[in-house]
Amino acid sequence: MRFSSLVITNDPFDVIQLKDTSNGILVEIYSMGALINGFYVFVNGQLHNVIDGFVSPNAALKEITYGFKSAKLAPFVCRMANGQFNIDGRYYTIGKFYLGDHAIHGLVYDALFEVINLYADEHACSVGLRYHYNGTDKGYPFPFELLVNWKLEANQKVTVTTTVMQQGTVPIPYSDGWHPYFMIGTGIDDCTLQFNSNKQVEFDERLLPTGITISDHRFEQGTLLKDISLDNCFLLDASVPAKCTLSNHLMDLHIQPDKAYPYLQLYIPPHRNSIAIENLSSAPDAFNNDMGLLWLKPNQHYIFSTSYTIKQRNNG
Repeated sequence: MRFSSLVITNDPFDVIQLKDTSNGILVEIYSMGALINGFYVFVNGQLHNVIDGFVSPNAALKEITYGFKSAKLAPFVCRMANGQFNIDGRYYTIGKFYLGDHAIHGLVYDALFEVINLYADEHACSVGLRYHYNGTDKGYPFPFELLVNWKLEANQKVTVTTTVMQQGTVPIPYSDGWHPYFMIGTGIDDCTLQFNSNKQVEFDERLLPTGITISDHRFEQGTLLKDISLDNCFLLDASVPAKCTLSNHLMDLHIQPDKAYPYLQLYIPPHRNSIAIENLSSAPDAFNNDMGLLWLKPNQHYIFSTSYTIKQRNNG
């Protein structure tokens, strides 16, 4: 059979390998956070990981908050001002991780998901993972369930689909996203970036949205990232299919979110070896500024999906 899906270790948590045996493409999924830690493709005869991930599962346990590599972002994304929000005059204060004065990157980035299915046939392979958040954080006492499905198929395409549902009696606020870092064989200064947006979400000095968008046309036709610093959020153009392409002389990484992810957060770390390209359902601090904030209705499914496809370039 062309594709395979199996758990390769369960110490200290389940690690799942998805493989296309026809070309050796490998995808590594950690059940901690349901995150992708590896997407291995052959470049000039050598296997290359396009994910800037962790060196081991134990490293992930210790280091997830250092850069939140590949982290699942839920029930809020990026920064929440002072870790606080209010519903009808009642204030809630997040009790989990803070960067400076602000809560950051949600509550499930280190959650241990359960592997609920493994699937493989001649056309694709996948793993399904489940986590039930039971409302234990005092700042978000609203239970919900997450189902995350990672799928590898032909043409070096990986798709991740998140389904969320809550079973309370009233709607609850929610944002969804991912925080992967990509590296495509060279430093970021040798890469170009293109995506369909001419609107940047304006940030204040705290890196929190002001509530307005500003014009930014730099990336519509693609631009070289050399000398460009990014820790910004963009609103994708809803009138055309969403796409984002990171390219160099070796390969093109195509990212295609569905309409449930209308925001694109970008961050280049100081080492400039990789770039975080984050598909988000809302802007940062949406619990306070309402930019894309969802209200999950009881017993209703909400689905978010994005795909990553690698195309090698023929360099002769």
